[in-house]
Amino acid sequence: MDQTLLAILALIAVALVFDYINGFHDAANSIATVVSTRVLSPGKAVIWAAFFNFAAAFLFGTGVAQTVGSGMVDLTVVTFSVIFAGLTGAIAWNLITWYYGLPTSSSHALFGGYAGAAIAKAGMVAIIVSGWTKTLIFIVVAPMIGLIVGLTLMTASHWVFQGSTPRRVDSFFRRMQLLSAAAFSLMHGANDAQKTMGIIAGALFTGGFLARDAAGKLPIPFWVELCAYTAIGLGTLSGGWRIIHTMGSKITRLQPIGGFAAETGAALAIYTATAMGTGISTTHTITGAIVGVGSTKRLSAVRWGVAGQILWAWLLTIPASGLIGAISYGLIRLIVGSR
Repeated sequence: MDQTLLAILALIAVALVFDYINGFHDAANSIATVVSTRVLSPGKAVIWAAFFNFAAAFLFGTGVAQTVGSGMVDLTVVTFSVIFAGLTGAIAWNLITWYYGLPTSSSHALFGGYAGAAIAKAGMVAIIVSGWTKTLIFIVVAPMIGLIVGLTLMTASHWVFQGSTPRRVDSFFRRMQLLSAAAFSLMHGANDAQKTMGIIAGALFTGGFLARDAAGKLPIPFWVELCAYTAIGLGTLSGGWRIIHTMGSKITRLQPIGGFAAETGAALAIYTATAMGTGISTTHTITGAIVGVGSTKRLSAVRWGVAGQILWAWLLTIPASGLIGAISYGLIRLIVGSR
């Protein structure tokens, strides 16, 4: 078999492993609230979330994938070694944070790892600044949108149902939370799976199997879409239980009404970014929404110590995964050269 084709197949396999770990690591985003409120059992929740992760393949475009594939790192400096090292940085950081139960961003781990490997090869000229602008802005904006919408929905729901019995409110929002969990899982799949598509498209371009379109972007083959959505769905189906515990109960205690508000707020924020072709952190977004919901009770209802630990992990994700990606690139270059 041709060595270039073999290298591409290996990179696609590694990219899909990352996508699987992304789903596994971020399963908490999709199901933590619906499990903590006991609307669904953990087993049923992951099946529900995985189905809607995959269903996103047929409902959304590939704007985020094109941004990741050709808009963040200069493709003229990308080699197979850069892509492999970037994926290594992302996978390593995801596994480290999973072990400690920290809900960090798989997306930012991928961006950091990929950028770190590219910088190790060519320096800062490898980075396309315009492609990073929206991503960096949304590090702040996405959780704030989730927080504000979650807080607003929670406040409005309390006002609308102020004359209802607790049992009626609980019963209504248990049904509504099935819809909000589905909406969040749909948007989680739509945004996160596209990042892996972008990396695979970059590998195909580097190997000469894919060319830019007239607009200078990388088209995403449909088989790449199907593979990416399948991998993230299977990862979600496996469930990262350590992080689910952190998201579902350590930050704040949720009832079905709060779970609905948090999931709906986060889904709206992710939809906004996906429509703009921006890869964001679904983890940051749902965490912001949960904090917003918890703070409607009283500020002390949010465990700010846990929130602080999560914030530090967020700040470290891009530089830490970037460092791992850079070191990985250096080791690969020593072993196999600059290919």
